[in-house]
Amino acid sequence: MTPAPVLCFGEALVDCLADQPGLPLAAVTSWTTYPGGAPANVAAALAKLGSTSRFVGCVGNDESGRALIATLAEAGVNCDYATLHRTLPTRLVYVLRDQQGDRHFAAFSQPDPTCFADAQFKPEWVAPESFDALQFLVMGTLGLAYPDTGRAMTQVLRYGEDKCAKVVIDVNWRPMFWPDPAVAPAIILKFLQQANFLKLSVDEAHWLFGTDDPKIIRQQLNQLEGVLITAGNAGCTYYLGAHYGAVPAFEVDVEDTTGAGDAFLAGFLHQLCEQGMGAFATPESAKATVTFASAVGALATLRPGAIAAQPTRREVEAFLYLHQGIR
Repeated sequence: MTPAPVLCFGEALVDCLADQPGLPLAAVTSWTTYPGGAPANVAAALAKLGSTSRFVGCVGNDESGRALIATLAEAGVNCDYATLHRTLPTRLVYVLRDQQGDRHFAAFSQPDPTCFADAQFKPEWVAPESFDALQFLVMGTLGLAYPDTGRAMTQVLRYGEDKCAKVVIDVNWRPMFWPDPAVAPAIILKFLQQANFLKLSVDEAHWLFGTDDPKIIRQQLNQLEGVLITAGNAGCTYYLGAHYGAVPAFEVDVEDTTGAGDAFLAGFLHQLCEQGMGAFATPESAKATVTFASAVGALATLRPGAIAAQPTRREVEAFLYLHQGIR
């Protein structure tokens, strides 16, 4: 078994992107499918950057599910412990885009959000050996909406803690995934108490914490070693170690923002894999780490699709070289 410093647990799914930006759901006449799902996106982006990653999650034993696993494996992700559900389908999500490339999750391929394979990951399917040589455990919060997957996530945290892995949580709030969105804040906030690093959007920060100041969020969850708050074309603020700062967004011609936040998180994790906690040992290194992550996120918006658009390490370095002195 190949060691994987980063294990990404959660959903892999198919994003169906509208071919006609700016139209409502009922008016869209055609869609293009792309592999996606936040944890799967992060795992693939890490592999493309040169870090070793493993994906653990559940997809349907159908054409879409098998294609997702093949896409991840082709990107270099270890999928030895991904599960193919025998009866439930892979989740398909319909994604609308506006004229600026920003996306909106509009509907599922089936009316019930609980009837997809990723919603039914059993705790007993979590393999202890999949945590060997683990340094970082990446999780979202969507699986907390479903009892089985939520219990599996608790089991995953236990195994991660046994390996002394750093836990990285991306809130990734999507109310349409929750049968009862009203119960989500309390469940998510309790789950975040296990995090070492927290990534969330400005809207998610206000929704959960009533502020978008990463220092205040760090005070509310004092076990955190780092907080990253993304704001799209307004850039990112962060509190890493004892270092607070902000990095403006790179100006690029955006085609599609799907998966940009996941690419950003992968860029941050890639720096941690290479440098350890030295990635934010000083104010300068903390800013450089977040700048690298921002470059990865920016490059992921230049092409449609979450995984297909992710850059290589060489592309990121070339992009940063071209932009040095501009920022």
